[in-house]
Amino acid sequence: SVMNAQTTGQWSILQLEDPLAQTLLTMALAMKLGLAPAHFWLPEVLQGSSFKTGLIIITWQKLAPMTLLLLTWNQASMLTLTMMGSLSVIVGGLGGLNQTQLRKIIAFSSIAHLGWMATIITKSNKLALLNLTMYILISTPMMLSLIFSSTKTTQDLTTTWTTSPMLAPLTMMTLLSLGGLPPLSGFMPKWLTLEELLTQNMALLATVLAMSTLLSLFFYL
Repeated sequence: SVMNAQTTGQWSILQLEDPLAQTLLTMALAMKLGLAPAHFWLPEVLQGSSFKTGLIIITWQKLAPMTLLLLTWNQASMLTLTMMGSLSVIVGGLGGLNQTQLRKIIAFSSIAHLGWMATIITKSNKLALLNLTMYILISTPMMLSLIFSSTKTTQDLTTTWTTSPMLAPLTMMTLLSLGGLPPLSGFMPKWLTLEELLTQNMALLATVLAMSTLLSLFFYL
């Protein structure tokens, strides 16, 4: 906003004209969302927080920056968003491998999902909004089930079946849905996103996103 005010004489971020101001705004919102390579704070903060706080961080805290991105998507740097989005999907998939702490797995999952939103927001803000809505609707019951079952590690999930026979399958289904496993609800926004990218002749980007999703499904399983 300051950069834009200096160059254009106005404070509105809805009419950014300076390329540097557009890039700075995009990177600031990306850092707030936890997009790679500005994602390093999210896994550590989530690991040090309770599940109740973590629920707020991965859902409610994302609403403000995503709303700003949806309002300013045509003013944001499309190249920066696409690069950071695709990198986030890759980092989210690779970072979740060999993790045993559920909080860190959820953090890297959040990074990957936000990468999907950042990638498609420059092509279709309606699909980005659909991705955000489904992400929140799936993440909320997943976090609530972890809160009620007091599950903290992947090892704890193996004993949850005996203590909470109803919560255990709910947790597993929501985790697999977040990974985009068909025919669960998390598969639909990813399928529509890939279809939109292929329609716009971005087959390479669609392939990168699809292959990275396989990594996410692997550590969920």
